[in-house]
Amino acid sequence: MLLEGEDAMLERTLAERPSPPWLWLAPVVRHAPDEACGRGLCLWRGAQGWAGAVRCGTALPLPSETMRVVILQHVVRAGGEDDDLLEEAARVLEPGGRLWLLTLNPLSPYRWRWRGQGLRAAEPLGWRRRLRRAGLAPEPVSQGIGPQWKLETSDVLQSGPGLRAAYALRAEKRAAALTPLPTPRLALPRGVPAA
Repeated sequence: MLLEGEDAMLERTLAERPSPPWLWLAPVVRHAPDEACGRGLCLWRGAQGWAGAVRCGTALPLPSETMRVVILQHVVRAGGEDDDLLEEAARVLEPGGRLWLLTLNPLSPYRWRWRGQGLRAAEPLGWRRRLRRAGLAPEPVSQGIGPQWKLETSDVLQSGPGLRAAYALRAEKRAAALTPLPTPRLALPRGVPAA
């Protein structure tokens, strides 16, 4: 239910601004997005890393700064063990590109449905810190998505996570602008006083 709503929202977002290429890392096998989303690569967690059109480990076999959009859909763990995946996503993201991080909401009553399954959740503040450490600039407000308690598919974003089952954090890769170095002023000798 949750993944279906997120998939619909993400496909709609990609179709609104078809900005190939994009990279989508999903927790489970998923269908290829609609043609309107543009060109991209969708991988899912396999037994030994990532599976899909390409099989690889955490180190993605992609050149640096080549992806306009990177989606991390419930593939980064809340405990901080996956910071290397965040850094790898930041590496392949081009300057000005956008990263979408979808994760479970620890404040949602929906968490009782996934209790006891080994899933952990963290608040947006901790995720923003981790995104900054990876070299990204996160937006100040996360977007809630998914059901609150009922088993229903919802693909509508709300401002702030609220009681939604999950939330999306967006971050941008910003390139530092070249700043000219200050040059010392030219010291001219003082003139000769008039007599």
